[in-house]
Amino acid sequence: MTDEAAPGAGWSDWPAPAKLNLFLHIVGRRADGYHLLQTVFQLLDWGDTLRLRPRRDGEIRRVDPMAGVAPEADLAVRAARLLQSAAGVRLGADIAIDKRIPLGGGLGGGSSDAATALVALNALWRTGLGEDELAALGLRLGADVPVFVRGRSAWAEGVGERLAPVDLPQRWYAVLDPGAAVPTAALFAAPELTRAAPQLTIPHFLAGVRTGNVFEPVVRERFPAVARALDWLGRHGEARLSGSGGCVFVAVDARETAMKIVESPPHGMRGFAARGVAVSPLLARLEEWRIEAG
Repeated sequence: MTDEAAPGAGWSDWPAPAKLNLFLHIVGRRADGYHLLQTVFQLLDWGDTLRLRPRRDGEIRRVDPMAGVAPEADLAVRAARLLQSAAGVRLGADIAIDKRIPLGGGLGGGSSDAATALVALNALWRTGLGEDELAALGLRLGADVPVFVRGRSAWAEGVGERLAPVDLPQRWYAVLDPGAAVPTAALFAAPELTRAAPQLTIPHFLAGVRTGNVFEPVVRERFPAVARALDWLGRHGEARLSGSGGCVFVAVDARETAMKIVESPPHGMRGFAARGVAVSPLLARLEEWRIEAG
């Protein structure tokens, strides 16, 4: 323990899972310009890992900062500071991240890191905030953060914050990262983006009504590497873009199938296999911590 570490507090590991958008439609816009979405978030059993250690001096410190990302822009750091302020906590935290989720890949890496920081530090600092309070804080950081806070695969509407748990079939996913960091804001501003898809319902989706990702044609046109990834993966099934990209995926029935697809990805691309889960591994880790902490 260093002089700054909180008494009795060591490092602990907390999962920050990735997500896929099984479809993504824009169904309108609010008066303030925000886009209204419909999507399904499928959580995965694969993602980043946050290592956290409470500090007694109140400092929030990223011990392994990402190159080119200032602390003020680091979502995990911002989440910790937001929780600290909202709960009136005097403790701080050291934060390290084993980063596996690609930046700008549409897999929710930054949002998941922020959610894990909120959930884990709420436990470690014993602030006592409930899930609804943490989700509300998360929404201030980004529209995707609440689904990771709540930790359940879900149907989402509004700007992505109105969530309803949904029972999805057990699937494995072959995911391909073409190495293209796609800027979400620029896509939302694209004049060719379709913004008036018909409203769907959960029963429609579960019954197999045709869906897609509204960003796919825009990303295909602007990012040739993503177009190549979609075409290559499309030989193995219905390839889709996740979120605003640039990662793409195909659903399969078995781990072995997913592993075989991604074992030899196109040159310059990276593939991995992941299992879709109904409940986030973060919630299992939280329950484990509660048992350990008594």
